[in-house]
Amino acid sequence: MTNSERFFRLFRGYSGAYGRTTVTGQKANGKAKANSYIVREPLTVELIDKHLSGSIGVGSIPINEKSLSHFGSLDLDDYNLDLVAVHKDVSRLKMPLVPCRSKSGGAHLNVFLSEAMPAVELRDILAEFASILGHGTCEIFPKQDEVRTERGDVGNFINLPYHNAEYTTRYAIDESGEPLSLEEFLDLAEATRCTPDELRAFAKVADNLLPDGPPCLQQLSSGGIPEGGRNNTLLNIGVYYRQAHPETWAEKLEDYNREFCSPALPAKEIVTIQNQLEKKDYYYTCKAEPLHSHCNRAKCQLRKFGIGNGQALPMLSGLTVVESEPPVWFVDVDGSRLELSTKQLQIQQEFQRAAMEQMYKMPARMKESDWRDLVDGLLENATRIEVPDELTHKGLFVELVENFCTSRLQAHSPEELVVGKPWTEDSYTYFKLSALQDFLKRHNFTYYTRGQLTERLKEMNDGGRAMHQYHYRDDRGERRNVRVWGIPEVTKGDVDLPDVEMVHKEMPF
Repeated sequence: MTNSERFFRLFRGYSGAYGRTTVTGQKANGKAKANSYIVREPLTVELIDKHLSGSIGVGSIPINEKSLSHFGSLDLDDYNLDLVAVHKDVSRLKMPLVPCRSKSGGAHLNVFLSEAMPAVELRDILAEFASILGHGTCEIFPKQDEVRTERGDVGNFINLPYHNAEYTTRYAIDESGEPLSLEEFLDLAEATRCTPDELRAFAKVADNLLPDGPPCLQQLSSGGIPEGGRNNTLLNIGVYYRQAHPETWAEKLEDYNREFCSPALPAKEIVTIQNQLEKKDYYYTCKAEPLHSHCNRAKCQLRKFGIGNGQALPMLSGLTVVESEPPVWFVDVDGSRLELSTKQLQIQQEFQRAAMEQMYKMPARMKESDWRDLVDGLLENATRIEVPDELTHKGLFVELVENFCTSRLQAHSPEELVVGKPWTEDSYTYFKLSALQDFLKRHNFTYYTRGQLTERLKEMNDGGRAMHQYHYRDDRGERRNVRVWGIPEVTKGDVDLPDVEMVHKEMPF
């Protein structure tokens, strides 16, 4: 088996499409500005070979048509990431992850499976790993629990490592931080590959600590609370205890401080936290450290004493647009795939209605300014899926105009222009705009205004004039003038028929 075949086997995903990214410039923060788009063709060994040689770069969609996955990744998009430290954490915790430097300078922590498992389950396990590693808010691939292939959706792709393998900047490392060659990476990835059951066995968290509480607090309790994060952690522990043990929460907070904080927070500061919690109802401070780095949002929302009480705002990511007319949008909402119109993406109330109809959930509402910023960020990084011309209004319009100009109801003389028939002369076809409009209406094409129709006709004339004054003499010899529109003559082309050998046989009678 060649290296390209081995690489393809590790990163196989959606069979009918793959991803490409084109760099278009640079953002103000120094990060590359790029267009990401889906190519609706299979990812093949030949394409992987080109990726490894550096002639093109490709991405794989880690969820297939049956919503199963053979690999997954944690995308740590941090310029200041210490890849060696991440490697040591992964090794210490014996996680079946292979860290690779990513295209942006962060890291992809890849897990490879010997057989496919449901994407929804793989995402849950990777979320556990991210929480344990202190990267709870990183992106998880596959980004979707399932894909809606019947509506044109294919999921989101992740850029693959070892582009231009001989001189690559996207490489795996050893324990000392030295880059691994392509072959060394393949050996490591194949040795690390595990079954779904083996992967499930790795994802065990101490849920007996703070039962039914936020996973971040459970993780901090089992792994140790950093000295600089004691106050905020204990405030959130108090929020948990007030819900779980409303009669004895203050005493339990003191016990927790003595057992899990080293050194324990002074008694005076514990009293301050207790007084804060007495005065008003506090919510979990999910966006503050050290909780933020150990967040497992999806799991927390399902916990009795987690954030499933209306506190949580929807987590939106992975925006994909099918470039039909009108466009169809797909976005991940806490891992579930939601189909939206442009209006539903733009207006928050319409988005909530779509979520209720498709997901049977009512996402919490955020400030309108925050919603605009969120959607703007999603649009900036949206993945585009191109569609055939005939699935766009423009493509359908061109097809109908050509049919109108080549149908059987052709004018036999210029005089018939006035009764709505197209007339072709000198490789150009003329017609009355009203006749074309009637034809379009009969074929249920009502998407364009009159102004849009005329603009499209200009485009069919390569941007030149589409409206003309046609002069002719009628059957009485009088000069006539008629305003018409037109396009270059549509030629259907000659059809090549195979040569047929004629065999002459004598008749049997």
